[in-house]
Amino acid sequence: MSDEEEPRTLRRHERFKGDFPIVVEGLVNRFGSQTVHENLDLKVRNGEILGVVGGSGTGKSVLMRSIIGLQRPNEGNIDVFGRSITEAETDEDIRARNRWGVLFQGGALFSTLTVGENVQVPIKQFYPEISEQLLNEIARYKVVLSGLPEDAVDKYPSELSGGMRKRAGLARALAIDPELLFLDEPTAGLDPIGADKFDRLTRELQQTLGLTVFLITHDLDTLYAICDRVAVLADKRVIAVGTIPELLATDHPWIQEYFNGARGRAAQGSMAKSSEKSAARADNMMDNAPSSRA
Repeated sequence: MSDEEEPRTLRRHERFKGDFPIVVEGLVNRFGSQTVHENLDLKVRNGEILGVVGGSGTGKSVLMRSIIGLQRPNEGNIDVFGRSITEAETDEDIRARNRWGVLFQGGALFSTLTVGENVQVPIKQFYPEISEQLLNEIARYKVVLSGLPEDAVDKYPSELSGGMRKRAGLARALAIDPELLFLDEPTAGLDPIGADKFDRLTRELQQTLGLTVFLITHDLDTLYAICDRVAVLADKRVIAVGTIPELLATDHPWIQEYFNGARGRAAQGSMAKSSEKSAARADNMMDNAPSSRA
């Protein structure tokens, strides 16, 4: 690639305008004699919620860790915002870490810090010039944005329920106004009502903040409710990417078993009922709307 063709570095507050903020090509991840990924390719579209599914041991979390630079692959290349993550030597060379936020499984909060102090960690890392007063204000705003009560900012993780810890982790992931949001099993361990609320919050944040979301999940309700596309990991690679109807049209046995099994049929039924209720509410609003006459 010539100097003229090389992607320029995004300015500090400039948003990525390309079609694919994440491009994975020929990814290989090995741990000793075990090969987890072999020639894995994936493109994530700008502004979408991409669900990532696969059986146990298919390397969903390993893929995410590779994209965010925590796992160095054996082979292949990963571009984030047009810059190679795999070829970067230092954090300074990557120039992308302040453009993504990550919610790890269970929240991964620092137990000795309050929720507010947890949220402040990435802000202090990337914006050390920010005053203490502004840090506190930002932390409170992010806590409320994640759906927690404002007084949660002064609580420790041990004082929170499982669902609240996930929201606190989400607040920290949103701390530096990311363009990319990585969510690793965000609804695992939540009851159905809590999971539904988290799904709706994710969609609202994605639409309001213009996020691209990389969402690892095994929750079929989440896939049907908020994911624009789904990437399926099997056979050490991404075997299919598309909408759920597109995936249902494929004949791969794992995809058919996953989406057409008992849980898959239940999720389809739940989504259909939700759509019917939404349509009924819309019709009712139209019927009760005042008519306009000339």
